[in-house]
Amino acid sequence: MANRNKSGRARSRKRRPSKASARQGAVAGAVAQEGSASKAPGGERPRSRGRASPPRPGSVLTDRLAVGERPRAPWHPLPLSELLILIGAIGTAVGLARGEAGLTLMIAGVVAVLIGTVEVTLREHLSGYRSQTLILTLVPAIGLYTGIVLITRPPAAVSLGLLVLDAALAIVLFKRLRARFLKARHERTLAARR
Repeated sequence: MANRNKSGRARSRKRRPSKASARQGAVAGAVAQEGSASKAPGGERPRSRGRASPPRPGSVLTDRLAVGERPRAPWHPLPLSELLILIGAIGTAVGLARGEAGLTLMIAGVVAVLIGTVEVTLREHLSGYRSQTLILTLVPAIGLYTGIVLITRPPAAVSLGLLVLDAALAIVLFKRLRARFLKARHERTLAARR
């Protein structure tokens, strides 16, 4: 028969924890409780609001980050490129609203936006401020293809040949522009350390 005390309850055979292990258990429980409370409803922990670790040098992410000050245009106090983009966007919208009658205005607006955008991206890219390789690669390739197709209206087989030519042009431009950017970025980083 089991030994019972006078109150009628069985005595537990479980060992009682020492004071030090009781403290460790309390701390572990608090940490576990805090961890489960900080989890998002989907079961994922929210990201900390602290600064993320910096990206590795030479990675694609570091190329997209700006280094130093934005390069100034030769006409610095006047925001000419930005005004050109704004006026071109307005002209494009008005040309689209007029339909067939606004075709010339729409084309002029698109060209104005293109000139302003290419100027800003080229200035940032060649100075090593921020990589704009993809934009600067695609604009000439798309422009060449569009111009040839609109002027000559070639058959489908010739159009495919033009696409191959455009792809070759894009690859050459990408490699050259990328090398130019990396050189300018290296120079800019060295100048910033001085």
